[in-house]
Amino acid sequence: MNRTANRRRFLKTAGSLTAVSTTAYFPWTSKALANESKNDRPLIGGIGLGGMGSGDCRGHAGFGDIVAVADVDKNHAQRARDDERIGKGKADVYSDYREVLDRKDIDVVSIATPDHWHVKIAVEALLAGKHVFCQKPLTLTLEENQLIRNACQKHPEQVFFIGTQQRSSRDKFLRAVNMVQKGLLGDIRKITVGIDGGSRGGPFKKSTPPEGLDWDAWLGQAPMVDYIRERCHGTFRWWYEYSGGKFTDWGAHHVDIATWAIGADKQGMGPTEIDGTDASHPVTFEDGYPTVDDQFNTAHDYAVICKFPAGIEMNVTSRGDNGILFEGTKGRIFVNRQKITGLPIEQNWDKDAYNDSDLERLYKDKPAEGHKSNFYRCIAEGGLPISDVYSHVQAMNTCHLAAIAARLGRKIAWDPKSEKIVGDEQAQGLFARTPRKGYEIPKV
Repeated sequence: MNRTANRRRFLKTAGSLTAVSTTAYFPWTSKALANESKNDRPLIGGIGLGGMGSGDCRGHAGFGDIVAVADVDKNHAQRARDDERIGKGKADVYSDYREVLDRKDIDVVSIATPDHWHVKIAVEALLAGKHVFCQKPLTLTLEENQLIRNACQKHPEQVFFIGTQQRSSRDKFLRAVNMVQKGLLGDIRKITVGIDGGSRGGPFKKSTPPEGLDWDAWLGQAPMVDYIRERCHGTFRWWYEYSGGKFTDWGAHHVDIATWAIGADKQGMGPTEIDGTDASHPVTFEDGYPTVDDQFNTAHDYAVICKFPAGIEMNVTSRGDNGILFEGTKGRIFVNRQKITGLPIEQNWDKDAYNDSDLERLYKDKPAEGHKSNFYRCIAEGGLPISDVYSHVQAMNTCHLAAIAARLGRKIAWDPKSEKIVGDEQAQGLFARTPRKGYEIPKV
C-alpha cells in the first residue's frame, strides 16, 4: 500500500478507535496521531510564512510533517524551510501556492497569508481535496462570507478550521459562553466588545519592492498600487484594501465569542441595525473610500452600536478595556485573555453548572483540548470543529457591517435572512469588491 493510502486509512481507523469510548479521550498529539509510524503522519503544506504562518506551522508539526512551504516573499519561504521546527531543511519551497494545492500527497494546508488572500486560497484548497486550517479573520467582505460557506457546504468531507484560539480557552472564554447560554446572567441586554483602536500613520514613502518579494502577487485581488513598506508585512491590517482594521482583527475573536454566547451564530441571525455615526478615520473619506493612498486608512476611534433582535445591543468599540463585557438582568461579567471577573465569577454562580459535559457540548460532542488538537481529531473522526466556518461567518458579518457603517459614518440596516443591506444602495455597494483580473475567487 502506498504512503498516501496508508496514511488516510490510518486517519479513518484512528477515528473509529477513539469513538469506541465516550468517557475516555486522549489528546491528539504527534505520537497519537502518527501511531509511531512516519508513514501514518499527515503531510502538510504551509501557505504564508510570516510570523503567524511560521508559528502555526510549528504547531502543525506536532501532528504531521511540513513537506512544502509557499510564500510570495522568497525570504519568508526559505526561512521556514530552514527552520528545524518547520521544514527541517527538507520542505519544498514554492512562490506560487497553487503548486502546493496541486500535490496529491498533501493532506492539510495551513493558510496564514494577509487577510485579502484567505478565501481565494481556501476555496481552491477545498476544490483540491485538502483539509484547511486558515487564520482569522477568514474573510475580507460580506460576499466572501457566502463564498466560503457555500464551498464548505459542498465539500463536507474536508475539515475547515479557523484560528480563533479563544474558542479553546476553557477557563475564560468557554466559561463565559457557558454562563451566558445557561441563563445565569439573566437576559442579556448589552454587550460591550472592546477591540482597541487602529493605528494612525503616514504619509509613507513609495518605493521599489524589496528583492525576493513579488508585489503583484502579494496584492492579488486588491488594486494595483505603488509599493509602500507599510502596506505590506506587519502593518497591512491598517488598510481597508487588505483587511478591516481592528473591526476584523480583534473583532474576529471577540465578536465571535459574543455572537456564540447569545446564540446568534446560526445562518439567518445577526444584527438588524448598525450605527457607525460615532467613528473616526485617520484620513478623509468620500463615499466610503479614502481620498489618499499613502496613509493608514482603517478606523482608529469608534463606538459602533449593533442592535440584535430580542433587545440585545452590542457596542463594538475602541474605548475601554480589550475584552467582552456581558450585562444581563441578573448580573454582569467581563472576560479577556488575562482574566474573567464580576460578581457571578467571584461567587461561583456556575459551580454546579460548568462541568465536563458542558465542555463537551461546547466542543460539539468532542473533548475539550488544544486548538490544533481539535482540528486533527476532526480530521480523524469527522464532525465540525470547535472553530467552524458556519459560526465564524456569522460573526464576520457583524464585523464587516461595523466597518461599512463606520466608513460611511451612518446607520445601516441589515436583513440577516437575505443577508443584504437594506435601503442603502451605496452601503450595499461595499458588500463585495471587484477583484483584479486573474485573481477571481471560484464560485462553488
